[in-house]
Amino acid sequence: MNKKALPLLDKEYKSWLKDIKTYISSQQIKAAVKVNSELLKVYWRLGCDIAKLKAESQWGSGFYESLSRDLKEEFPNMKGFSVTNLKYCRRFYELYNQSNTIRQQVVDDLNIAIFTIPWGHHTEIIAKCKSIDEALFYVNKTIENGWSRAVLLNFIDSSLYQAEGKAITNFERSLPAPMSDLAQQTLKDPYNFDFLTIRQDYDEREL
Repeated sequence: MNKKALPLLDKEYKSWLKDIKTYISSQQIKAAVKVNSELLKVYWRLGCDIAKLKAESQWGSGFYESLSRDLKEEFPNMKGFSVTNLKYCRRFYELYNQSNTIRQQVVDDLNIAIFTIPWGHHTEIIAKCKSIDEALFYVNKTIENGWSRAVLLNFIDSSLYQAEGKAITNFERSLPAPMSDLAQQTLKDPYNFDFLTIRQDYDEREL
């Protein structure tokens, strides 16, 4: 009986293995981006409600502390409900909801773009960018180049937007490349893990 070649030495096997690894990696990224997107929609809804209800004026200076305490009591495994983060949620909504500034033809692309990058990237953009055009510039560059949070921060601090001087009118629709820093950071983002834990807790309650 002739011995068959070991799989690791077979060209067809190695080619197939490479393809399947690429496929699995791409599916992981799709799943991570989906989780990230749903988390950011939660933050967007929170920010929208806080802004529209004029919560600070209506309920006083202790509003954020009360909301933080109440949400943490209901969702103890989610660290995204700190006072600081809740304020970022409001600023997140207000920054990207400047409808008079956002051109109508890019609204759909904008929705895809801002819900793609991790929350940690957004907090840096929100804290450091002075205009929506500048913010969208860095959102798009992050997706286009697969920037990690550290790389994004470096380019913001070095004033890349001012150097290039371009407003973004088109947004990348593609998912982050599987081996990019952005993809790896999305996969490992602790906010996403916390959000998944919440979903698991609710599934167990329903069962």
